[in-house]
Amino acid sequence: MAEQLTIIVVENDRQRALDIVDALRESGDHRILVLGDGAGLARRVADVRPDLVLIEIASPSRDMLEELAVASGPTERPVAIFVDRSDPGLTRAAIEVGVSAYVVDGLRPERIRPVLDAAIARFHMVSRMRAELSATKAALEERKLIDRAKGFIMRAKGIPEEQAYALMRKTAMDQGKRLPDVAQAIVMAAEMLK
Repeated sequence: MAEQLTIIVVENDRQRALDIVDALRESGDHRILVLGDGAGLARRVADVRPDLVLIEIASPSRDMLEELAVASGPTERPVAIFVDRSDPGLTRAAIEVGVSAYVVDGLRPERIRPVLDAAIARFHMVSRMRAELSATKAALEERKLIDRAKGFIMRAKGIPEEQAYALMRKTAMDQGKRLPDVAQAIVMAAEMLK
């Protein structure tokens, strides 16, 4: 947590909020916004676009977790929730909306930095996995599209698969287009001619 971060802290107890801010300031010169409660959290997250959200609450409500999900907070930034006691249903709900750290037994100033460092690291790891999954899905869809286009060319021209693929590649290179774009055009044209 070396660079300057914009952090939203949700804490309704003024003294505890000040203790959290002091602990955060010890780890760097961060821009910190303290909210007294979670009401309007989605709107504030959307307005401020913080690097990190830290919530200290005795027991989060499902409404707060849903508001976090609506704000797309957990998928766009690390969110750490510190709670006083465990509730399996809420723990599961927090993880499902993408909370990076769900820490039971409340927040103590000396625990803030290591927990936030872990939350940030976990968030980046999950973000990489989401990006890889998205890229893999896109590549699979492109592969399916290319295979469909090859099938149309093979039937229309009576040529084997290798020649159909080579023809599509040559067309893509000649037109300066990506192979999946050429395949899309072929599939669209073939479906119109059915």
